[in-house]
Amino acid sequence: MLLEKLSGLHDEHIEQHPIVTNLIAIPAILLYVLALRDKKKNFYNGAISYRQAFMAGLIMTAVITLFVPITQYITSAIITPNYFDNMIAYSVDHGKSTQAEAEAYFNMKNYIIQSVIFTPAMGIVTTAIVALFVRTKNKG
Repeated sequence: MLLEKLSGLHDEHIEQHPIVTNLIAIPAILLYVLALRDKKKNFYNGAISYRQAFMAGLIMTAVITLFVPITQYITSAIITPNYFDNMIAYSVDHGKSTQAEAEAYFNMKNYIIQSVIFTPAMGIVTTAIVALFVRTKNKG
């Protein structure tokens, strides 16, 4: 979020924010791959079942989800306190929503709710896919 703020995605380049912010998926997926590979190597001695990998990913997702409200608060209150005002103004000025719709959508409470729902959903999907690739395939 700090990089987004410094690169202007929260103010002068705000129109690019919805696209660029989704690039966080790349390091997030990489984090799951590296974590599950490490779990396979160092905890399961090089052999991990799909179920074991999936369960490890679910635990990781749960921990990440627990931190979402505080990270959203830090982002919205400390790193970029004008983000919601900027998004509201941009949405209204560009005819993407009315003032009331923009205010209902772009606020800390709504973003925390969305994050608490979106984070586990994407974590489960990511875990399910990454576990397929990390699991030890049966030989024979």
